[in-house]
This record gives sequence, C-alpha cells and structure tokens, in this order.
Amino acid sequence: MTTQPDSKVTHYARDLIDPDLIDPVRALPKIELHRHLEGAVRLETLVEIAQQHGIEMPEYAVETLRPFVQMMPNEFRSSQNFLAKFHTIRQFFLSPAVISRVTREAVEDAAADNIRYMELRFTPYALGMVCRYPPQAVISWVAEAAAEAAAAHGIIVRLIVSVNRHESVEIAEKVYKAALLHRDQGVVALDLAGNEAQFPTSPFLKLFRKAKNAGLGITLHAGEWGGAANVWDAVGNFGADRVGHGVRVLEDPGLVEVLAERGTVLEVCPTSNVHSGVVNDYDGHPLPVLIEKGLKVTLNTDDPLVCAVTLSEEIGAAVSRLSTTFDDIRQYTLLAARAAFLPEDEKAALITRFEAWFGMSGVDGSTS
Repeated sequence: MTTQPDSKVTHYARDLIDPDLIDPVRALPKIELHRHLEGAVRLETLVEIAQQHGIEMPEYAVETLRPFVQMMPNEFRSSQNFLAKFHTIRQFFLSPAVISRVTREAVEDAAADNIRYMELRFTPYALGMVCRYPPQAVISWVAEAAAEAAAAHGIIVRLIVSVNRHESVEIAEKVYKAALLHRDQGVVALDLAGNEAQFPTSPFLKLFRKAKNAGLGITLHAGEWGGAANVWDAVGNFGADRVGHGVRVLEDPGLVEVLAERGTVLEVCPTSNVHSGVVNDYDGHPLPVLIEKGLKVTLNTDDPLVCAVTLSEEIGAAVSRLSTTFDDIRQYTLLAARAAFLPEDEKAALITRFEAWFGMSGVDGSTS
C-alpha cells in the first residue's frame, strides 16, 4: 500500500444537517433497501484485520487507511475513484471469520441507527476472490452471521446477492445457483451491479429472467453512471422490480412517465451520487424533481464506509437541504416497506408495524 497525501476527513451529509434535526431523525424507525456489505465495513475493523493478517501498511492506524477506502474532500469525484475503494476493501476479506465479522458489524451498525428492516446486498464472487472461496460458502457465511446479528439486535435483515457486469456469465450463473440454495436463509433477490458505463447488461439477460421466474426479486444498478436508456433496459428488458439509483431517468421525460405509471421504485442514494460524480453537489441532487414527476423513491446510504454516512444522516441532509419534510420521510419509509422483497404476508406485517410506529409515536420511534 503506497502513501497518499493527508486529507482532513469530513462527513459530507452530516455537515449539511440542521443540528436541531439530528436527534429526531435518529429516533425515526427506518428501512434501508440499498446498502452494500462491502461498503459498510468499519474502518477500525479493517485496521485490525490488516494487523492480524499481515497486510502491509505504513502504520496500522485508521487515518492512514481512510483515504484508500473512503472518498476524501480533496479527491476528484468519479466512478473510477469511487469503485477503486472497493478494490482495496475486498483485499481484506481473507477468511470466513472476517466475512462473518464484517456482516455482524454491518447489521449491528444498522440496528444502532434505528433501522428496523434492511436488505443487505453483497457480491459473493468478489468477496471470495482473494482466497478463492466458492460463492455458496460465502453466501452461507454471510447469511448465518446476518441472521445471528439480526436476532440479537431486533432488526429484520434480508439478503440481495449481486453479480458484477465485468464478471463472466459463467460466474453469474454459479452465484445465481448458490443464491437459490440459500433462499430459506434470507436470500430474497438478485442484483446486477458494477460499472454500467463500460459494461453492457445484455449477456446477463437470460440469467436474470430465469431468476425472476424462480421467484427472486430483481434489482439493477442503472441510471447512475449510465443514462436513462439503462433504466429502461433494467425495467423493460430485465423486468426489474426496483432500480438502484435511477436518477438519470430524468434525461428521458417519456421514460419518466412510464416509470411513474408502472410505479417502479428507485433506490436513491444522494450522498453516494455526490461522491461518485453523478451530481455536482447535494443541493443540486434531483431527488425533489423525481418526486415532483410522480416517481416512487426510497432513501438509502449505498456505502456507509465509502461515503462516511449513516441513514440518519442521509435523511437529515434531505430534510435540511432538499425540501423534504418528516411526513415525506414517513411516506418514503412506508413505500420502502411496500417495495421490500418479502412474501406478501411478511410485507403486510412490516407495513402494519411501521404504520403503527408512525401513528402511535410520531418521530420518537417507540415500539411500546
């Protein structure tokens, strides 16, 4: 690991929040539909893993590692720089114990932020690549650790298995088959991720249609680094139930109308969109326009480590800077519950629970 210039850390979204909103937002019961396990690792944990496994670092300190795994204030915001953080992070997944640990901690951190339901996505092939662990083993370790942590911390967790566009269809097929074997351990959906600007989706179309026919939920990253045509590809060709990001759909007014009519849900991640260069700054994020056009949106973090953000901070920034109200947030949360990749009876129970929390306690999140 080579050295980089020192950079003062900043929590981009946190710095945008009206201080009076911090506690009320933290108290809200929340839902997260778009969070990557690889982007939700604790910095301190990475340093400990480096020490335990002899990963070479100039010094074993959080601030030494931070610029390699987190977007920094003086860093050029681009998809290349953003994705480079994941290349570094994945070098730390060196044992089953590491994979289990980071999964447990990701669930613990979500619960501490008062997230009551989370769909955690991860790429089994990439996580197992360094030590050549097969996808089936990786999914098993993540599923077991997530279930244990969820039970211990009072949060419902389901898993979305991702494949990357730059990987082969043969790899994706292995991941898909492994995902099917773990449906009774919380795997609910298949996701296509990675650099949409450079790698097409077409090689994966047959596989994703097979997954949809098998009953898995389908979500695709689209309309982030690629244009509106990619959003149509996800919805029109792949039959995606939800779209990861999707903010560039606004480039095609006709497609906006189609998505609004269909009720397609966008998994919007504003802070991530800033850090990855999709938008120039938070105040210019298209969230208000998406809502004005009648599109269904949910708020998500994408990658808490890489973006230095919690869901509370994401919500707080939206309320402070994007003309979003607490009532809007409740509606987005209920929309997320309705869009969850759950059987209808479990989904109905989740919706009822959130309606009760919001109706009984306003913003204090009480469950009593």
